[in-house]
Amino acid sequence: MKPAPFDYVVAESVEHALAAKRRYGDEARFLAGGQSLVPAMNFRLAQPAVLIDLNRIPGLGDVRRENDVLAIGALARHRTLEHDPNVARHAPALAEAATYVAHPQIRNRGTLGGNLAQADPASELPAAAVALDASLHVRSAGSERQIAARDFFTGVFATALEPDEMLVRIDVPALPPRTGTAFMEIARRRGDYAIVGIAAVVTVDDARRCVRVRAVLCGAGNSPVCLAAPERVLAGHRGSEAGFAEAAALAGREIDPPANVHATADYRRHLAGVLVRRALALAVSRAEGGDPGGWRGRPAGRITT
Repeated sequence: MKPAPFDYVVAESVEHALAAKRRYGDEARFLAGGQSLVPAMNFRLAQPAVLIDLNRIPGLGDVRRENDVLAIGALARHRTLEHDPNVARHAPALAEAATYVAHPQIRNRGTLGGNLAQADPASELPAAAVALDASLHVRSAGSERQIAARDFFTGVFATALEPDEMLVRIDVPALPPRTGTAFMEIARRRGDYAIVGIAAVVTVDDARRCVRVRAVLCGAGNSPVCLAAPERVLAGHRGSEAGFAEAAALAGREIDPPANVHATADYRRHLAGVLVRRALALAVSRAEGGDPGGWRGRPAGRITT
């Protein structure tokens, strides 16, 4: 398959890219890693008249620590998220989630900004961004604003981005002391999108009571699903198998997942409960052990059906 004809602009700066977008409007698309856009173009599902290539913009893929915030450029590759020590130390759920994204060839080219802007509800990184309370910086030719990750994803392949805006940076705040994170998913085969996945973040106090619990699902709705049950059940209590099981049972009732040829809605509810129980237990264990990610480059384990 071949894409429809298009014009090609190599952006030399963010300002250059935004000026081109303003000039060409809805007929133009930004090209980052291209791992979603290019296949869609090859199948003629997307037919932009102009591609604005962002890959030569200096610094757009940098990862740096700024005070209590980890600033990740939108062009940072999935492989960078996997292996950058700053990401592993300060945003371990994002690093762990990146290991589940497709295959190494895809992770070498795909970008964090492109993945978030694509807003695939089955994708791992949006759930991790929401769980970590990330803030997304977007720019247009005439303005700049921040959008909380929890407000960024508005539906299937839909975001709060305006047509003339570009995502330029993702900020992840520092994790509080005694915080543990975990990412897990269940997929049919290695490299497939998750049937259901979860990003969990738990903070405990000196007495090992849970003071903050965040559990966000992918593949369970039209966008990342932030569950209310885990915090309601565990807050103020020490993590226990009984508490994890109760949170899991309530979480399964809380969601209304889609059904397709790979999984019924009831099966997704069941898997969500399994993952909630396991991920919360692992996050609490890591919090109590003083090691937020705990995995040191090795994910908790991909579960295949």
